[in-house]
Amino acid sequence: MSRLSINGVSKRFGATEVLSQIDIEIGSGEFLVLVGPSGCGKSTLLNMIAGLLTISEGEIRLGDERIENKEPKDRNIAMVFQSYALYPSMTVGKNMAFPLRMAGVDKAQQDSKVAEVAELLQISHLLNRKPAALSGGQRQRVAMGRALVRDPQLFLFDEPLSNLDAKLRVDMRHEIKRLHKRLGTTIVYVTHDQVEAMTMATKIAVMEGGVVQQFGTPEEIYDHPANTFVATFMGSPAMNLLEATVAEDRKTLSVGDGVSVPVPKGALAPPAGTPVKLGIRPEWFATEADGSASFVDLPARIEITEPTGPDIYAELMIAGQKAMARLPAGTEMRTDIDTMFKVDMTKALLFDAKDGRALRPA
Repeated sequence: MSRLSINGVSKRFGATEVLSQIDIEIGSGEFLVLVGPSGCGKSTLLNMIAGLLTISEGEIRLGDERIENKEPKDRNIAMVFQSYALYPSMTVGKNMAFPLRMAGVDKAQQDSKVAEVAELLQISHLLNRKPAALSGGQRQRVAMGRALVRDPQLFLFDEPLSNLDAKLRVDMRHEIKRLHKRLGTTIVYVTHDQVEAMTMATKIAVMEGGVVQQFGTPEEIYDHPANTFVATFMGSPAMNLLEATVAEDRKTLSVGDGVSVPVPKGALAPPAGTPVKLGIRPEWFATEADGSASFVDLPARIEITEPTGPDIYAELMIAGQKAMARLPAGTEMRTDIDTMFKVDMTKALLFDAKDGRALRPA
């Protein structure tokens, strides 16, 4: 496997720029997830890595070799598509062997490699079936098998689980993660599902508007989002953003209706009177605290509760602003009453109200 470097890559269709100055680098064996809403450019970037689209500017390197001008067949890259792209007239075994046959590999080696990969994916018993006789999960395994037989330097996955039901998506997510751990493959994976991104990736690139909003580990993305877009896109329920104003002492924030809280630890407070947004994730709310000085009281009215089994979601009204809390199952919740919540301000974040960037020291 090889490292992947994307340097200053842009893509234009006529006068319309759909990707702008993308810079991403991952090491050999890493699992990169490109995540973002529909239309953000993630699939366009994946197709440029594969060679299915030309780039307008920049360079793409696989290992030490530039590949942006190579034909797709010469890039030593395998791709798994959202639609599986299996040949309906061929058996599973022939579908998996197809790239080897096109590469001129002899029949004995084809059969040996297909058998090896089929056993790895637990589909040996399906080799004589045709795609129409398979379930969605089985078809996805065949599509993965067809990519694996080639031993490429890089695997590309284009929203491979979006056609599966919820339970099967979880099962296949685990399957892909186990394969990555076992084979040490370098993977670039596209999804709009932030849960897939958080659970599978070693590195995440959050994209919006053709720009990488933030690139880092799942922990960095979740705990230290670069801006309000990343903060609210990554996490379910989304991070709460409360409108606030910096007080005269620059040590406290006025949230409204006489509610004040200290400036979050590690945040860089702008001048007094500046409007900001206070970021609090739903799971950072509690009804009881451990006595630590970092916890502050935040009065709220509980509007709606939603038990989910392991958690209770509570829609709150804080100083006239809506927020969501995520609390452990069994927490006593009564609607339409004022409740004092505890919030750990060492975790809270501060964002510029105008451009959305995180306010923290450089």
